[in-house]
Amino acid sequence: MKKILVAAFIMLGLSVATQAQTKAILTATIKTPNALCENCKTRIETYLKRYDGVIEINVNYRKGETKVKYLTDRTDIEQIKTAIANCGYDADDVPATEDAYNRLPKTCKKYEDGGGHPKPKTPPPPPPAPAPAPNGN
Repeated sequence: MKKILVAAFIMLGLSVATQAQTKAILTATIKTPNALCENCKTRIETYLKRYDGVIEINVNYRKGETKVKYLTDRTDIEQIKTAIANCGYDADDVPATEDAYNRLPKTCKKYEDGGGHPKPKTPPPPPPAPAPAPNGN
């Protein structure tokens, strides 16, 4: 009986210890508007994989956004945004560092800087308002 009781306490202790080690994981979506090609995607993903606490990175260059899954006890969203800016790309409200942006290949630079990314589309003008119908009274 004692052996069963001791074994039960050991198992209870181990289960409590493993639950205490659970780390909080968050997923954030960061706007990266000037990452618009496969090379940009590879560059950002490779750069962020080096950071402690970053679990998963997915750059969607068609939408201009980056999804990052990270451990909150090792890093935070501001450090990740700064890392993307240090890679040469704008990240939400953090602009790219000038030195890193200048090191990007010409094909990955913005259109206005003579780069290979497409010119940003201007939204079409709104349609004209319909004329009011004449009143037959």
